Amino acid sequence: MAIRAVTLADIAREAGTSRSTASRALNGRGYVSARARARLLAAADRMGYVPNASARTLKQKTSRVVGVVVTDLGNEFYARLAAGIEQTLREADHQMVLVADNSDSEQELRGIRTFIAMRAAGVIMTPANDASGALLARHDVRIVEVDRRLADVPCDAVVIDNQRGAQDATEHLLELGHRRIGILAADTDWTTDAGRVGGYRLAHDQGGVPVDERLIVRIGFHAPDAETKIDALLDDGSPTAIFAANNPLAEAAWNVLRRRGLALPRDVSLVAFDDVPWMTMVEPGITVIAQPTIEMGRRAARLLLARVDDGVGEPHVELLQPTLVVRGSTGPPRPSGR
Repeated sequence: MAIRAVTLADIAREAGTSRSTASRALNGRGYVSARARARLLAAADRMGYVPNASARTLKQKTSRVVGVVVTDLGNEFYARLAAGIEQTLREADHQMVLVADNSDSEQELRGIRTFIAMRAAGVIMTPANDASGALLARHDVRIVEVDRRLADVPCDAVVIDNQRGAQDATEHLLELGHRRIGILAADTDWTTDAGRVGGYRLAHDQGGVPVDERLIVRIGFHAPDAETKIDALLDDGSPTAIFAANNPLAEAAWNVLRRRGLALPRDVSLVAFDDVPWMTMVEPGITVIAQPTIEMGRRAARLLLARVDDGVGEPHVELLQPTLVVRGSTGPPRPSGR
């Protein structure tokens, strides 16, 4: 007996809405109330809905397409990560389809549903939530997480030793004599940010230097008040050095320091996690924790291709090491009174 494909009408009936409402919710076009959208998306996941009708003809096959979901294509880190993935997939005669989710879980799930509909061979993602991995696993789509780990299902991953990188950055500043080191961290519960704050704390602990909690500043992605929070850190926390735990926060800090007429490293030292081109174009250059970003992308693509060829075996996690690159933005703190 043939299995009937799940339709929009089925989803609408299950969720108690009209077919047009179901269409708007699942296609991401037009207004749907948050409550109705949640019911419809839950029903679609539960019933295994695949929106692309042509994909149903490929029921027992996968394409040579690999879906890639990254957080922000405007961020050089994610663009370089995608470049490494694409190079490796192209060499293996696979095609990358790239989606940016802007740290939005709903956008990420919408992209994941598209990849399922395309019968993608697998998905590489910098996850924004754990629901995407669960949905992919239910449809037997191979997954590789890169940069951070959020999935509750077993999957391969390529990550950086964030704690060690942040510890190296903080120890560098402590060795220069800084005792009031501010940290700017993304306001998430992701493993990347937790690791970087953890490394900052560990360096202080091992150096016997207490951490003033006022020096830890968490800032949301694309937050309009980012520079206001950095101003407040400088006014209230009086740091002699700042560790920016990602490159957008480093840029925001650099802009604030320049606006306030503070010189690097005479007035404040600055270290960034991640090395992007502008950091060598300013004077002085910015001391960084450099990540092997393109190599991360290549490793993730190779893991996925290996999993597609041979889907058996335990998940494999590759931990890559970052490197401290010292430039002119860091130096000893200015003696008090000068």
